[in-house]
Amino acid sequence: MTDPCFDLAHLAHVEVLTNRFDESLDFFTRVYGLTLSGQDETSAYLRAWDDYEFHSLKLTRSDTTGIGHVAYRATSPEALQRRVAAIEASKYKVIGWVDGDLGHGKAFRFEDPFGHVFEIYWDTVKYQPGASDAPALKNNASKFHASGACPRRLDHLNLLSEDVTAFRDFMTTCLGSRITEYIQLDNGRLGGCWFTVNNKTYDLACTEEHGGGNGRLHHVTYATDQREDILRAADIFLENGVFIETGPHKHAIQGTFFLYVWEPAGNRVELANAGARLILDPDWAPVCWTEADRKKGQAWGLKTIPSFHTHGTPPVKEN
Repeated sequence: MTDPCFDLAHLAHVEVLTNRFDESLDFFTRVYGLTLSGQDETSAYLRAWDDYEFHSLKLTRSDTTGIGHVAYRATSPEALQRRVAAIEASKYKVIGWVDGDLGHGKAFRFEDPFGHVFEIYWDTVKYQPGASDAPALKNNASKFHASGACPRRLDHLNLLSEDVTAFRDFMTTCLGSRITEYIQLDNGRLGGCWFTVNNKTYDLACTEEHGGGNGRLHHVTYATDQREDILRAADIFLENGVFIETGPHKHAIQGTFFLYVWEPAGNRVELANAGARLILDPDWAPVCWTEADRKKGQAWGLKTIPSFHTHGTPPVKEN
């Protein structure tokens, strides 16, 4: 494994597209438990109660669903320039500098081989709580409001690609990511790969596309403090008519306790308890999961349901 560069601090926000904006916004605020930081003509800017930035989810009106862009914050202005230089010297598509939005300053955009748009930036807007959401503890970003599922922070997202090896090369080249775990299929292909830019076990996963799409979103995930939060959330989703796809259960890969639902527009959303797993080992060897390993199911034997391999957004158009 090459030395980690740590030019990027963390996954900062994800832009999710929805063709049912009002219903999606109601889900993410009232049911899922994010709070609205701001809104413009096309987008709502949302955050979990302990996200320090202005937003971690940008929900955008669209005629389709899926991913708009993925954003990482750099560790410094100098680190941002190092990443920009590495991306410009690479073979990957460069979009270039764009103006920021309500949550951050200018950002540098580029694409992976499958059309997913990424951006990195340094200048950000840190959330400033008002009187109504000021935290009792000074080291929290805002008040624990206990509304809806009430996750603590953005955790990770999962993108789909038809060539995980090509996506792996993109992540290591452009973002300087480390690989923590991966799936090695019997046919020689990579079935999935989990990446981190810091000491979290992962902030982004890429799994193989089995639904015939291109550049799609598999899911976006927020973290809770404990497993019981996810069990409570399952009842909240049930009471609000939200489609529960699978879980609660425990993943074998990465060991997270999970619950997957579909928000009203069909984008898959996860709640996960990431626990205390950190990559502190400086020469961590990526964990290989074989096809035989995966056929055993999740950690406690729950088989992965078919839709988990085929459903992504936007949906694939039928011929």
